[in-house]
Amino acid sequence: MITHAELTEARERAAGYIRDAGLTISDSESTLIEVADFGLGRLRQEGAQILTLVQTDRFAVKIIVLFPRQTLPEHWHPPVGDDPGKEEVVRVLSGTMLVYIAGDDTMRAGFVPPGKESVYTLRHEIVMTPGGQHTFLPGDKHWFQGGKEGAVVFSFSSVVRDALDGFSDPAIRRKTEIGE
Repeated sequence: MITHAELTEARERAAGYIRDAGLTISDSESTLIEVADFGLGRLRQEGAQILTLVQTDRFAVKIIVLFPRQTLPEHWHPPVGDDPGKEEVVRVLSGTMLVYIAGDDTMRAGFVPPGKESVYTLRHEIVMTPGGQHTFLPGDKHWFQGGKEGAVVFSFSSVVRDALDGFSDPAIRRKTEIGE
């Protein structure tokens, strides 16, 4: 759970990151930035700010903002019915984003949030800077972390069903709750 003040501050800060990356968004669009704490109540450590630009039944375009050292938890996009699951391409616009996927442990620049070693199982690190791009196939487990200056990232994907994403951390709730 986050407070209204945390929501407002994170939206304003994320809008600033997006604009500093050279993208134009209106003031009304900035109020649509989703602030996701994943039900953990630790937004500065684990969370993400997401502005959906386009979402149809077939594809989506989003801007993901990660603040410095903020971690978007380990997750995957499972199959739904006859659909194999979401395919996603991420492309860094500004800053540095650390991407973690299956493979040998090459973690050097990032870190697992303290006390979360059992739910951040992937340690193969890809350091992405502006222009860096990676494709996740349906079902590929992955997680992200902002570098020391944070990151602004495009996410292009097939059909989006964020509420159905799988998370390694059983404490995660995809829908953010706002308290006083």
